[in-house]
Amino acid sequence: MSYQFGKVPLRQRIAPWLAGFDGPLAFAVFLLACAGLLTMYSSGYDHGTRFEDHARNMLIAASIMFVVAQVPPQRLMHAAVPLYTVGVALLVAVALFGITKKGAQRWINLGVVIQPSEILKIAMPLMLAWWFQKREGQLRTLDFVVAAILLALPVGLIMKQPDLGTALLVLAAGLSVIFFAGMSWKLVIPPLALGALGVFVLVVFQGPLCADGMRWPVLHDYQQQRICTLLDPTRDPLGKGFHIIQGMIAIGAGGITGMGFMKGTQTHLEFIPERTTDFIFAAYSEEFGLLGTTFLILAFLFLIMRGLTIALGAPTLFSRLLAGAVTMIFFSYAFVNMGMVSGILPVVGVPLPFISYGGTAMVTLGLALGILMSIANSKRLVQS
Repeated sequence: MSYQFGKVPLRQRIAPWLAGFDGPLAFAVFLLACAGLLTMYSSGYDHGTRFEDHARNMLIAASIMFVVAQVPPQRLMHAAVPLYTVGVALLVAVALFGITKKGAQRWINLGVVIQPSEILKIAMPLMLAWWFQKREGQLRTLDFVVAAILLALPVGLIMKQPDLGTALLVLAAGLSVIFFAGMSWKLVIPPLALGALGVFVLVVFQGPLCADGMRWPVLHDYQQQRICTLLDPTRDPLGKGFHIIQGMIAIGAGGITGMGFMKGTQTHLEFIPERTTDFIFAAYSEEFGLLGTTFLILAFLFLIMRGLTIALGAPTLFSRLLAGAVTMIFFSYAFVNMGMVSGILPVVGVPLPFISYGGTAMVTLGLALGILMSIANSKRLVQS
């Protein structure tokens, strides 16, 4: 027996709203959300209302995903320029009279305190996808130069705050759009080769380069210290190297099957710093071991592969570029977070999607998922 509003069954009223959901993508997100809730319950049980707040943030993100999934990609394209303009304007406002916390000027009070750099994680790929859509079929080198300028402006403002983690995510999202738009490998290989050469020189000459009093151009002191600490965390095991060392100990302690739910010693004896936010992957690995970590990585890979599949089947250039860039956002989040906790990347403030605590990041993820759902739905509508 079905409930009815007038003469139309309830399931028929709901069906058009649920039609916008991509089943495989929703399944991957469901698996990650379950892992996030389990881990947050264990690592945050003595952190006040962290578990309840994490669950609430997930519900908010799901609501945003549900709403955005109903918006056609054409309407999303109309929001690209205004959203990018507002985001950059707010970054300039932060630089002029933003709120400073812990030595970083990243927030602004607009009645509520917000972090404008989060807007650019979505606004940046939207803007660049719009730019290349407008020039479809007649792309020139100058168009890629303009795209690089559009990307460099917010990334530079975010790095000045300083916020290296968010700057890397915005940069990765923007570069994904530029690469998927058809940037030549001749332009990609030289920066990669230069970066590899820089890493080689740093590893070989880390002693003199990381000596006390040595100053590097461009980078802030704390950024320089993070790179040197990555190369040798034992330089300051109770200070700057403490995070990396304890994270690696926790991951190693998990072994094959893990120490068990709620039984992680490094986690519950509070050796892991930021165990509900940036370093929650260490807490997860300690309790669920290599098997649990493999499950988590496979779930992320499934989400990323599904996102790229949606991008390949998108009906317009704008949709393809946007879906590809949004998918790379998830990859960047997961890769950077797991890498820094495992000691293969410098420590930056990047959360693990759906696992780490954080309302702003969760909202951004919900918006990104809604965009992917919208593009997947537009493909089905075109085919039908």
